[in-house]
Amino acid sequence: MNDDYGEMIDERTIRFVRLLPGPIDRVWRYITESDKRKAWLCAGDIETRVGGRVEMLFHNESLSTEADAPRPEKYRDMPEKMSFAGEVTRCEPPHVVAHTWEFDDEHSEVCYELEEAGDQVRLTLTHRKLDTPDTVLSVSSGWHTHLDVLEAVLDDRTPPPFWKTHTARESEYTRRLAS
Repeated sequence: MNDDYGEMIDERTIRFVRLLPGPIDRVWRYITESDKRKAWLCAGDIETRVGGRVEMLFHNESLSTEADAPRPEKYRDMPEKMSFAGEVTRCEPPHVVAHTWEFDDEHSEVCYELEEAGDQVRLTLTHRKLDTPDTVLSVSSGWHTHLDVLEAVLDDRTPPPFWKTHTARESEYTRRLAS
């Protein structure tokens, strides 16, 4: 794709579209299975049924295999490991899984949609109900970086250094979102 940057759908919603190496069942497993998802986003189980529990155990520092920049000042007060919970709101294996995203006092929703595109898979990731402009900025650069890592993992490449990439993405989203 020419531009992997997320698109603002409205002031509280961002959408990403990525073409990933298939097949679709493989990409589905990287979204829903803890041992695969921890390679690009976070560990934790997703019960793939409506009403199922979603557990998200983040440790972003573990996503980089090469030397990385230190965690940015903005995120220094956040714990190195964090956990969130959610509930599956839609599940149509291997095409759609959506869930709530409960973090502190923020309650948003994430939807992953997978569509076959030849030997690739089109992932459309939509994150809705983001509370503040700062949350939109952080979530946008975070998802972009995590999707960069997913693409590398699926391509059997070394993932980019997480915090260094995140910092560059956040700078670009600051510029783009101000437009």
